[in-house]
Amino acid sequence: MFRISSVHIFRIAAVVLPTLGGFAFAAQDRNTLKVPDGLAFSEFKGYEKWQVVAASHSDDLVEVILANPMMIGVYEAGFPGNGKKVPDGAKMAKIHWNKKKNPEGLPIMVPDTLHDVDLMAKDSKRFADSGGWGYAQFNYDAASDSFSPLGTGAKCGYACHTLAAAKDYVFTAYPKH
Repeated sequence: MFRISSVHIFRIAAVVLPTLGGFAFAAQDRNTLKVPDGLAFSEFKGYEKWQVVAASHSDDLVEVILANPMMIGVYEAGFPGNGKKVPDGAKMAKIHWNKKKNPEGLPIMVPDTLHDVDLMAKDSKRFADSGGWGYAQFNYDAASDSFSPLGTGAKCGYACHTLAAAKDYVFTAYPKH
Protein backbone atom coordinates (compact mmCIF):
# COMPACT_ATOMS: atom_id res chain seq x y z
CA MET A 1 0.00 0.00 0.00
CA PHE A 2 1.25 3.49 -0.90
CA ARG A 3 1.31 5.92 2.02
CA ILE A 4 1.77 9.66 1.71
CA SER A 5 3.63 11.18 4.60
CA SER A 6 3.33 14.75 5.75
CA VAL A 7 6.76 15.36 4.20
CA HIS A 8 5.44 14.23 0.80
CA ILE A 9 2.37 16.44 1.15
CA PHE A 10 4.59 19.40 1.98
CA ARG A 11 6.80 18.73 -1.06
CA ILE A 12 3.78 18.37 -3.37
CA ALA A 13 2.28 21.57 -1.99
CA ALA A 14 5.60 23.36 -2.45
CA VAL A 15 5.46 22.54 -6.18
CA VAL A 16 1.72 22.74 -6.90
CA LEU A 17 0.67 25.85 -4.96
CA PRO A 18 3.11 28.27 -6.61
CA THR A 19 2.07 26.90 -9.99
CA LEU A 20 -1.62 27.41 -9.26
CA GLY A 21 -0.84 30.81 -7.78
CA GLY A 22 0.83 31.75 -11.03
CA PHE A 23 -2.46 31.18 -12.81
CA ALA A 24 -4.40 33.17 -10.24
CA PHE A 25 -1.99 36.08 -10.28
CA ALA A 26 -1.03 36.09 -13.95
CA ALA A 27 -1.47 39.49 -15.56
CA GLN A 28 -4.65 39.82 -17.55
CA ASP A 29 -4.27 40.05 -21.30
CA ARG A 30 -6.57 42.98 -21.96
CA ASN A 31 -6.30 42.34 -25.70
CA THR A 32 -8.68 39.41 -25.25
CA LEU A 33 -11.45 41.73 -23.99
CA LYS A 34 -14.30 42.89 -26.18
CA VAL A 35 -17.66 44.57 -25.63
CA PRO A 36 -20.64 42.55 -26.92
CA ASP A 37 -21.10 42.92 -30.70
CA GLY A 38 -18.37 45.49 -30.84
CA LEU A 39 -14.92 46.80 -30.23
CA ALA A 40 -12.06 44.81 -28.75
CA PHE A 41 -9.05 46.16 -26.90
CA SER A 42 -6.92 44.36 -29.49
CA GLU A 43 -8.15 46.78 -32.17
CA PHE A 44 -6.38 49.61 -30.31
CA LYS A 45 -2.92 48.12 -29.71
CA GLY A 46 -0.42 50.91 -29.17
CA TYR A 47 -3.03 53.57 -28.34
CA GLU A 48 -0.89 54.65 -25.38
CA LYS A 49 1.59 56.13 -27.86
CA TRP A 50 -0.94 58.00 -30.00
CA GLN A 51 -0.84 61.79 -30.15
CA VAL A 52 -2.76 63.77 -27.55
CA VAL A 53 -5.83 65.61 -28.83
CA ALA A 54 -6.85 67.27 -25.57
CA ALA A 55 -6.98 66.88 -21.81
CA SER A 56 -9.78 67.68 -19.39
CA HIS A 57 -11.05 66.91 -15.92
CA SER A 58 -14.18 66.53 -13.85
CA ASP A 59 -14.60 66.76 -10.09
CA ASP A 60 -13.18 63.24 -9.68
CA LEU A 61 -11.27 62.36 -12.85
CA VAL A 62 -8.44 63.54 -15.08
CA GLU A 63 -8.65 62.46 -18.71
CA VAL A 64 -6.62 62.60 -21.86
CA ILE A 65 -8.00 62.00 -25.35
CA LEU A 66 -5.64 60.37 -27.85
CA ALA A 67 -6.08 59.79 -31.58
CA ASN A 68 -4.50 57.49 -34.12
CA PRO A 69 -2.52 59.11 -36.97
CA MET A 70 -5.54 59.04 -39.30
CA MET A 71 -7.71 60.97 -36.84
CA ILE A 72 -4.90 63.46 -36.17
CA GLY A 73 -4.77 64.06 -39.93
CA VAL A 74 -8.53 64.71 -39.91
CA TYR A 75 -8.08 67.30 -37.18
CA GLU A 76 -5.13 68.90 -38.97
CA ALA A 77 -7.29 69.17 -42.11
CA GLY A 78 -9.70 71.41 -40.17
CA PHE A 79 -12.22 69.03 -38.61
CA PRO A 80 -14.88 69.76 -37.50
CA GLY A 81 -14.94 73.27 -38.95
CA ASN A 82 -14.37 72.03 -42.51
CA GLY A 83 -17.73 70.20 -42.39
CA LYS A 84 -16.23 66.91 -43.59
CA LYS A 85 -17.03 63.52 -42.06
CA VAL A 86 -14.40 61.43 -40.32
CA PRO A 87 -13.24 58.58 -42.61
CA ASP A 88 -13.39 54.90 -41.71
CA GLY A 89 -10.30 53.78 -39.83
CA ALA A 90 -10.08 56.81 -37.54
CA LYS A 91 -9.81 55.87 -33.86
CA MET A 92 -9.75 57.65 -30.53
CA ALA A 93 -9.06 56.58 -26.96
CA LYS A 94 -9.88 58.39 -23.75
CA ILE A 95 -8.00 57.43 -20.59
CA HIS A 96 -9.54 58.38 -17.23
CA TRP A 97 -7.56 58.46 -14.01
CA ASN A 98 -8.78 59.18 -10.50
CA LYS A 99 -7.17 62.39 -9.38
CA LYS A 100 -5.25 63.40 -6.30
CA LYS A 101 -3.44 66.42 -4.92
CA ASN A 102 0.08 66.81 -6.20
CA PRO A 103 2.32 64.93 -3.74
CA GLU A 104 4.98 67.66 -3.93
CA GLY A 105 2.51 70.16 -2.50
CA LEU A 106 1.95 72.14 -5.69
CA PRO A 107 -1.59 73.57 -5.93
CA ILE A 108 -2.67 71.23 -8.74
CA MET A 109 -4.43 67.90 -9.13
CA VAL A 110 -2.61 65.07 -10.90
CA PRO A 111 -3.54 61.61 -12.18
CA ASP A 112 -3.66 58.86 -9.57
CA THR A 113 -4.93 55.34 -10.23
CA LEU A 114 -6.34 54.33 -13.60
CA HIS A 115 -10.16 54.45 -13.71
CA ASP A 116 -11.13 53.30 -17.21
CA VAL A 117 -10.32 53.45 -20.91
CA ASP A 118 -12.95 54.44 -23.50
CA LEU A 119 -12.46 53.59 -27.17
CA MET A 120 -14.21 54.66 -30.37
CA ALA A 121 -13.59 53.67 -33.97
CA LYS A 122 -15.13 54.87 -37.23
CA ASP A 123 -16.38 52.03 -39.43
CA SER A 124 -19.52 53.09 -41.29
CA LYS A 125 -20.36 49.55 -42.45
CA ARG A 126 -19.78 47.74 -39.18
CA PHE A 127 -21.49 50.41 -37.05
CA ALA A 128 -24.07 51.76 -39.51
CA ASP A 129 -26.78 52.00 -36.85
CA SER A 130 -24.72 54.20 -34.52
CA GLY A 131 -23.58 57.04 -36.75
CA GLY A 132 -20.73 54.96 -38.16
CA TRP A 133 -18.93 54.81 -34.80
CA GLY A 134 -18.34 51.88 -32.46
CA TYR A 135 -17.78 52.53 -28.78
CA ALA A 136 -16.35 50.60 -25.86
CA GLN A 137 -15.61 51.29 -22.21
CA PHE A 138 -13.31 49.10 -20.14
CA ASN A 139 -13.33 49.78 -16.40
CA TYR A 140 -10.12 49.16 -14.48
CA ASP A 141 -9.93 47.42 -11.11
CA ALA A 142 -6.66 48.26 -9.34
CA ALA A 143 -7.04 45.47 -6.76
CA SER A 144 -7.01 42.76 -9.44
CA ASP A 145 -5.03 44.78 -12.02
CA SER A 146 -7.68 43.91 -14.59
CA PHE A 147 -10.19 45.45 -16.95
CA SER A 148 -13.83 44.57 -17.50
CA PRO A 149 -16.02 45.66 -20.40
CA LEU A 150 -18.90 47.97 -19.54
CA GLY A 151 -22.07 48.49 -21.50
CA THR A 152 -24.23 46.52 -23.80
CA GLY A 153 -22.11 46.64 -26.90
CA ALA A 154 -20.63 48.86 -29.56
CA LYS A 155 -23.48 51.36 -29.30
CA CYS A 156 -22.93 52.00 -25.57
CA GLY A 157 -21.59 55.53 -26.23
CA TYR A 158 -23.92 56.41 -29.07
CA ALA A 159 -26.71 57.97 -26.96
CA CYS A 160 -24.34 60.53 -25.46
CA HIS A 161 -22.55 61.19 -28.73
CA THR A 162 -25.79 62.10 -30.54
CA LEU A 163 -25.33 65.47 -28.81
CA ALA A 164 -22.37 65.96 -31.17
CA ALA A 165 -24.06 64.57 -34.30
CA ALA A 166 -23.37 67.80 -36.19
CA LYS A 167 -19.64 67.16 -35.63
CA ASP A 168 -19.80 63.54 -36.80
CA TYR A 169 -20.41 62.38 -33.20
CA VAL A 170 -17.03 63.68 -31.95
CA PHE A 171 -17.08 65.88 -28.85
CA THR A 172 -13.43 66.79 -28.57
CA ALA A 173 -12.00 69.64 -30.58
CA TYR A 174 -8.32 69.86 -31.43
CA PRO A 175 -7.08 72.96 -29.60
CA LYS A 176 -4.44 75.24 -31.04
CA HIS A 177 -0.94 74.20 -29.95
